Amino acid sequence: MNGNALHTDARLILLAPEDNCLIAAARLPQGEIVEIEGERVTLAKTIELGHKVARRALAAQEKVLRYGARIGHVSVPVARGEHLHTHNLESDYLPTYTHDAGHEFVPHQH
Repeated sequence: MNGNALHTDARLILLAPEDNCLIAAARLPQGEIVEIEGERVTLAKTIELGHKVARRALAAQEKVLRYGARIGHVSVPVARGEHLHTHNLESDYLPTYTHDAGHEFVPHQH
């Protein structure tokens, strides 16, 4: 196997070998071309420092792994290199104030 086949841009960090997301080590602007495991990908959106991107294409409802642990699931199909955030990633564990179920956890006045 060619060593370049698995090259990933140094600005994208793989935290654990089983992860299906990468972490941005720098702000990556929309339109930037990055390499993920040998495939060149043009970023559709700006990825902020510390945010997640899909290591590979993910099917709707597929679990997202970070540090080898499930952190949630994608709500829609996601392409390789796509930004993973609250618009397409849902927690399977704790509700947050940004989700309707979070109102049970954090009281809000109406």
